[in-house]
Amino acid sequence: MALFGRSAGRTPLEGVDTVLADLDGVVYAGSGAIPHAVDSLIRAASDRRLGYITNNASRTDASVAAHLRDLGLPTEPADVVTSPQAAVRLLATRVPAGSTILVVGGDGLVSEIEKHGFVVTRSAQDRPAAVVQGFAPEVGWTQLAEAAFALATPEDDGGIPWIATNTDWTIPQARGIAPGNGTLVSAVHTAVGRLATVAGKPEVPIFEEAVARFSSRAPLFLGDRLDTDILGANRAGIASALVLTGIDRPKHVLAAPSGSQPTYVLSDLRELHEPYPEVIRKDGVVRVRDARVRIDGADVSILAAGGSQIDLLRAGAHAIWDTGRQIFGFRVPDRLFADPFHRP
Repeated sequence: MALFGRSAGRTPLEGVDTVLADLDGVVYAGSGAIPHAVDSLIRAASDRRLGYITNNASRTDASVAAHLRDLGLPTEPADVVTSPQAAVRLLATRVPAGSTILVVGGDGLVSEIEKHGFVVTRSAQDRPAAVVQGFAPEVGWTQLAEAAFALATPEDDGGIPWIATNTDWTIPQARGIAPGNGTLVSAVHTAVGRLATVAGKPEVPIFEEAVARFSSRAPLFLGDRLDTDILGANRAGIASALVLTGIDRPKHVLAAPSGSQPTYVLSDLRELHEPYPEVIRKDGVVRVRDARVRIDGADVSILAAGGSQIDLLRAGAHAIWDTGRQIFGFRVPDRLFADPFHRP
């Protein structure tokens, strides 16, 4: 359920004791920082905890922390909650301690698995007790094939568990949008006809670990994807902000299903520190500041575009969300789909 509509004049950070930020598409794209992200997060951390939750399984928490320090964000490994950490916690409930695990992925995943006393293999011939799969740029056909060989028998018929760190379909990079771990998991699924158990976002355990680690009572999660970041935060009962600097665009916001509607929609992280406008509903009109939108049957009508595209998007999104209907049942004016916001 969306949590928009808090009192006008309050910033998204008011009452928040911990900011939990996704990384790719929120803090950085590739190796470079997203404009305004670092300064905005440093300012947010002046009077609250700042931590990071990432589905990217290709690096260790220490390497992520080092990258963030290079960007100017004071960060220790303990400030980073990764999907490999969530996967290993799940793995420990499924197989005996010290088991041999077939790993599809990079150093971040291998490090976490070895840290918890499991033995890593890359070959199905070593009779692994489970397969754990995560993203790494070097993952190729050979690793995917070994996973398929190991997973040939369905788990219900005595086969071994298959855990995926995450199933993000895409990952933002400095040069654009690239295939994510979901595409690699899907390749194995196509070969074996099985579904993986997912440890990271949008599943709840990775959020629960973050809340517990930072002893948070009132967290705010920052993400760039509705289907993983915002859905996961909603499932965990955490307030969320979708920032339009990564994967999802205005068209996705307008089409967001009820479980993936964020508490806030932000152009960039500077708006964490700005008063968030109230959503006002009166006589069938949804107003956000001077932007006004109404639903007329199958038509989404812009009564006033106002002076800010982000406010128009917020008004349009609420008008559509309030109906409980899916967006393909509406005629939506092109102006609502406008996308002047920064993206990688």
